[in-house]
Amino acid sequence: MSRLLIVDGHAYAYRAFHAIRELRSPEGRPTNAIFCFVKMLEKMRAAVQPTHLLVAWDGGLSADRLAALPEYKAQRAEMPLELRPQLAEIASYLVAAEIASYRRDGVEADDYIATLARRAADGWNVVIASSDKDFMQLVSARIGLLNPNDKTGAIWGREQVFAKTGVEPEQVADWLALMGDTVDNIPGVPGVGPKTAADLLHQFGSVAGLLARLDEVKSEKLRQALRLAAPDVMRNQQLVRLPEVACEFVPEQLAVRSGDREALGRLFAGWGFKGLLAALAGSGEKQVELI
Repeated sequence: MSRLLIVDGHAYAYRAFHAIRELRSPEGRPTNAIFCFVKMLEKMRAAVQPTHLLVAWDGGLSADRLAALPEYKAQRAEMPLELRPQLAEIASYLVAAEIASYRRDGVEADDYIATLARRAADGWNVVIASSDKDFMQLVSARIGLLNPNDKTGAIWGREQVFAKTGVEPEQVADWLALMGDTVDNIPGVPGVGPKTAADLLHQFGSVAGLLARLDEVKSEKLRQALRLAAPDVMRNQQLVRLPEVACEFVPEQLAVRSGDREALGRLFAGWGFKGLLAALAGSGEKQVELI
């Protein structure tokens, strides 16, 4: 069966940037994010063995989410100055490696990844490489997660999602809506954390079921907090769910290829990646390992 690996591009670029803080080309340009991104991608490909591969990039914030919550992701810091130029170099690497890449203005990578994953899962296995908890809502018999924070390297299924959240994948959006998401600057119900949110969903099944039966919540303080926050919770559902966006699923464009060895060689030489250049040439020279 075909297996599609979808990589959350910006998430891994940031992760790569912080993995090694000082690495430069012979000309003195920063290359730490490029090097680590290439190595991380190599490691993922070896582990997952995909037949098809795509790297998806953020094209800006969703206009619908900003309309619903103007403060959405407003707390995020600016991209580090030395990372920004490396993104263009990573894009050059993906072209030379013949790896499909996607970015569209106004489309968040999460939404595109979710749309593509759902379409590909109609006949294929899909692995999403990201630590973003929003993707747990997609997990199914055909869609798994490769979480870089999980050092076991396991591909997460329903069991891992339940162990992490206390709820089933189908309940993850409601779980996030109740407790909020500080990473995305989405406020939840005061006093409701992961365990309380999971307990409520065990009892009521969903946010809709909970709000319809608020009188059954035993704690008066919690009941009052839920009643006051009900409009925010319903808004949060729309913020955390991953909607369908325009997406063409063309399998042949995503097929794993061997890459343009000459183009890769020029890039590796220009960046000063001697180990990767040696491996490309088949010399067997030991490659530099990630910290």
